[in-house]
Amino acid sequence: MDSKNNLEEIMENPSVEDHPEIEETSAEVDSEQAENQQDTPDELEESKAQEGDSHQQITELKDKYLRLFAEFDNYKKRTIKEKLDMMNTAAQDTLTALLPILDDFDRAKKNAEMAGAKETFSEGVNLVYQKLYGALRQRGLEPMASDGEPFDPEFHEAVTKIPAPTEEMKGKVIDTIEKGYKLNDKIIRYAKVVVGE
Repeated sequence: MDSKNNLEEIMENPSVEDHPEIEETSAEVDSEQAENQQDTPDELEESKAQEGDSHQQITELKDKYLRLFAEFDNYKKRTIKEKLDMMNTAAQDTLTALLPILDDFDRAKKNAEMAGAKETFSEGVNLVYQKLYGALRQRGLEPMASDGEPFDPEFHEAVTKIPAPTEEMKGKVIDTIEKGYKLNDKIIRYAKVVVGE
């Protein structure tokens, strides 16, 4: 009952000066906190070492995270590039298989246009020829120009050399035996040519 009365009295009159027992309790708590705050030099060194280890771990984890992020970013870019390349050259096998047919068309057209030719290149066949070339051009197939061009082993495959008819034609392509083709700026067949010397 006595402690209940003390509690009620404290509640009614909360001033510390009126209640010396509160001051004593408060002083005891303050002295315990002061003792706890006075760490020994060994404890200070230990806490600094732990703090240093924590900073080192954080730095290592940040470094690992940045490396992993960079690797993943490179992987994404490489995958996108590979997909685009694959899409651009997806039809390469099919188009390469059609190239001999285009060669036959070109030879037939060339023979029909020669003076005194027995066979003619009919208008219907010419339309089919134009449609086929148009469809293949839309897919990225382009014939490479070679007649009269300087010989370049990057684009041409020399089949033979013949004496040049003029001085200007030395080192240049005199005749194309087989046309070269590019698919989206990638060479899928080199031109077979005759070079003047």
